Amino acid sequence: MFRVFQDRFALAEVFTIARGSRTHADVLRAELVRHDIAGQGECVPYARYGETMASVHKQIAGLADAVDRAELQAALPAGAARNAVDCALWDWEAKRTGRPVWELAELPAPEPVVTAFTLSLDSPDKMEAAARKHAARPLLKIKLGTPEDMPRLEAVRRGAPATRIIIDANEGWDADIYADLAPHLLRLGVEMVEQPLPAGQDDMLAEIARPLPVCADESCHDRESLPRLRGKYDMVNIKLDKTGGLTEALALREAARAEGYRVMVGCMVGSSLAMAPAVLVAQGAEIVDLDGPLLLAEDRDPPLHYDSAGVHPALRTLWG
Repeated sequence: MFRVFQDRFALAEVFTIARGSRTHADVLRAELVRHDIAGQGECVPYARYGETMASVHKQIAGLADAVDRAELQAALPAGAARNAVDCALWDWEAKRTGRPVWELAELPAPEPVVTAFTLSLDSPDKMEAAARKHAARPLLKIKLGTPEDMPRLEAVRRGAPATRIIIDANEGWDADIYADLAPHLLRLGVEMVEQPLPAGQDDMLAEIARPLPVCADESCHDRESLPRLRGKYDMVNIKLDKTGGLTEALALREAARAEGYRVMVGCMVGSSLAMAPAVLVAQGAEIVDLDGPLLLAEDRDPPLHYDSAGVHPALRTLWG
């Protein structure tokens, strides 16, 4: 049977993107219990994709108890509900067989991966202070997405003059704003821009210059998204809450690489339980952004371990 739990984690600081701010991470945890063995997975329902805590809870609770991973792909669409259940099924199988998920999925043994650390949208002064505080991190991801972003980016670069930087506009620009900003992004050493234009309104990316790599986030959910990205994007951001779990995330990674896209692996703001399966997808990715637990004031026990090598694979007592 599947049980669904709603968990709330306080954030270390207010987290702001172009669409709004939050002080807590609200997540759903699916637990599968069969033969006295429990597997679990976490998801973050996302309003941008028409999801609510209630709607995702209903999707999970409505599943047949005996569903397997293959049946699940047809039973639920790509999204948060399928993610929690898919990851719970992988975790359950790992516990049942005594074999780690990476081995069950025929993947190489995972290693730590360097992850970005996200600075949320704020005033230039506050973003400069945040950049200075985190300047020793190897990669900073900057949340932007307004017409007044240039002073913010300049401020971040002053605060962290030597750190690698990527930016995420969260669909907040139009083609003119992006075209104006792009040369300055290069001047300031930005390595990649994520989703500069709204999904569904991004055809202009095929017509304007892309002087630095452009990554599809909201425009890329699963393998069915790939045909719509051709000529517009150079990279795809794989998030398990978009793909509907580890199963499709691994398939998307291979399909995207086969079509010539570079790979980023990202996350919603969730706990270590949500990041654990994503660490497997992140092996070999060009950019990793699995910093959700670093943004929390509290986390699961045991949490993922982060150090100078990056985020480490999960202990099996957490997941997988």
